[in-house]
Amino acid sequence: MLLLVNTMIHLALGWALGLTADEAHYALYAANPALSYYDHPPLVGWIQWPLVTLNAPDGVLRMIPAGLWLATAWLIALIAGRIAGLWGAQQAQSDQAALWAVLAFSLCPIPHLLGIALLPDTLLMLFTAATALQTLRMLDDAEVRRPQSWLLLGAVLGLAGLSKYTAVFVALPVLLCLLWAHGWRRMLSPWPWLAVVLAAVLVLPVFVWNAQHDWLSFRYQLHHGGGSHWQLSQMGVFILAQVLLYPLLIWGGWCLMRAYRLRNETTILSRGAKGAALTVFSFFVLPFAVLMLLSGGGSGLPHWTAPAWVALSSLAGLGLAASWAARRRLIMLTLAALQGAVCVLLFALMLSAGPPWQSSSEPPDELNPFTDFHGWEQAGQRALQLARDHQVEHLAVQNWTLASRLAWYARPLPVHVLAPGVDQFSFWFGVLPVGASAVVMDWTQMAYELPVGPGQFETCKSLESLPVQRAGRRVAGFSFLLCSNWGGAPSPRRQ
Repeated sequence: MLLLVNTMIHLALGWALGLTADEAHYALYAANPALSYYDHPPLVGWIQWPLVTLNAPDGVLRMIPAGLWLATAWLIALIAGRIAGLWGAQQAQSDQAALWAVLAFSLCPIPHLLGIALLPDTLLMLFTAATALQTLRMLDDAEVRRPQSWLLLGAVLGLAGLSKYTAVFVALPVLLCLLWAHGWRRMLSPWPWLAVVLAAVLVLPVFVWNAQHDWLSFRYQLHHGGGSHWQLSQMGVFILAQVLLYPLLIWGGWCLMRAYRLRNETTILSRGAKGAALTVFSFFVLPFAVLMLLSGGGSGLPHWTAPAWVALSSLAGLGLAASWAARRRLIMLTLAALQGAVCVLLFALMLSAGPPWQSSSEPPDELNPFTDFHGWEQAGQRALQLARDHQVEHLAVQNWTLASRLAWYARPLPVHVLAPGVDQFSFWFGVLPVGASAVVMDWTQMAYELPVGPGQFETCKSLESLPVQRAGRRVAGFSFLLCSNWGGAPSPRRQ
């Protein structure tokens, strides 16, 4: 019932909300199939390709992340139940651990967003859970001797690598855990190497694309992940954000450590029972530690750690079940209620485009991230119609964030990003030809000055504005310009 309710929420919001900038970007992956892409591996596009080919509506596309979230929650329950069984729990206790693991996961706001919007992290959440479960199984001596176990492990790791480059942080715990359990002798058999070969074959398209494009994606990700000047304060903000987003999982992890210590004092846990908990914990702590250090350079985003928290969810379920059985329930209920309230508030703000007292002016008095879900389909269709009315063959924006949804909703017209440097749109549509005219779209929440001047357009005239109304108030707006004689030297300037 818990999984059904969450899935229905994801599907309902998926139909009610427009695509985010990242979602539209990855949907364009599916509309432009390739071996890989400038900013991410290709699986997030490939998985949508059948539905995009059938011209499925946005709500149908969002059935994919909803299904991935559901599968991830199911794997979390399996991991929690398996570890509880290794610890000697009865079936009812294992079921309680699985239930608490799923409940704690379903009260986390960021994974909910990834269950509505398909991002590479949505896929990596699933494959992190699948890899952790398969590694957990392969701690057993009989399981590790089976060729099919290695092939399954290689397949899951390969799919993780096709999802996101940070999947390398998922592969490292696999190696460390299997070496701890079985030593080098087992790793020198043919089957581990076959698993490596299978994983490499699956991610080969990424390497082929990069070899054809001067390793552009790898260089971009290394620069992007490294960030800028490292500052302790930035890492502190990152840690604080994680604590505020996942307090119930943190409490569950603390309860598990306490239960582990008590169990170890009263009962000698087997090597397999200890290894099971440490194995799953490594899938949290290693990726989280790396991303935490990278955040000091200013490159950490809140959803990047979601796959790591998926791994901790299973362990937190054991700790929460133990805490509930020990009647330490007040703090659990308080944290669960707070996280549930945050999720409900987040969903309400997404639907209403922000708090009811906040409206938009030009330029806006303050940024409102919740307007991001509204008005883009109408804006894309209007831009397409204006281009046809004025017999213009190009659409343009001054930031790639504006380009993805315009390109999605105004297909098949090309959308050019009037900014220096290379981006994915450069591969799809090329640069705007010198001397060309274009319909340029601007958005009040990311407004730019007119692209007129030396090296830019010779002239721009206003065509019309499109307000975005939600709950009886204006929350954002789009403006459309007809610009002529492009000079070929972009220099966007924010208002």
